[in-house]
Amino acid sequence: MIDVKKNLDDIVKRIEEAKKRAGRTDEVHLLAVSKTIAYDLIDDSIEWGVRDIGENKVQDLLKRMDHYGDKLNYHFIGGLQRNKVKDIVGRVKLIHSVDSLRLAKEIDKRAKNAEVIQDCLLQVNVSKEESKSGVYLEELEEFVYNVLKLDNIKIRGFMTMAPFDASEEDLRKYFGSLRDAFNKYNKEIPGLDMDYLSIGMTHDFEIAIEEGANIVRVGSGIYGERNY
Repeated sequence: MIDVKKNLDDIVKRIEEAKKRAGRTDEVHLLAVSKTIAYDLIDDSIEWGVRDIGENKVQDLLKRMDHYGDKLNYHFIGGLQRNKVKDIVGRVKLIHSVDSLRLAKEIDKRAKNAEVIQDCLLQVNVSKEESKSGVYLEELEEFVYNVLKLDNIKIRGFMTMAPFDASEEDLRKYFGSLRDAFNKYNKEIPGLDMDYLSIGMTHDFEIAIEEGANIVRVGSGIYGERNY
């Protein structure tokens, strides 16, 4: 039996402890990753305060939207195919995974058609893992400038995922390098006004917070291990 309240209380406590270690007083947003999770467990998490959920498949996200309506804020966190963009633009709080200019242009086009501004995060592959999407750090500045030219997409920040088996030393290096880029570009690039660093998952979110993350994506830490 999964005790969602106990798990949530533990995650929130660990978030606050990580903030304290880092000397931070700003807010860290908890994004509950609900992919493959049964509705009764999601219902429990909503009862105990969850308001933001993330899915990595468009069809699954649409089902959650149909089920919960405007009760929740929805985030898309997976690889996004361009032919699926039209289904979620204007309906999600954040698209976390803008990993190419082609995708950004499609989001911009669909947002323009819908007469909305779509908030997005640019996905950065800090570790250069071949299995992960995202631009490399050395490509990021040019990517930011190109996306800034688009009228109906707003860059709200950056997202990354570290290798699952990375050491603490490597995690701090990866997360810290993205934080440094975030701070540098926010300060130096005209028209850029970012506020989100989406870094950290169940196994590494505390280190991510210590290195500057203000959105952490936690799934199994809340809902238990998934059955794929």
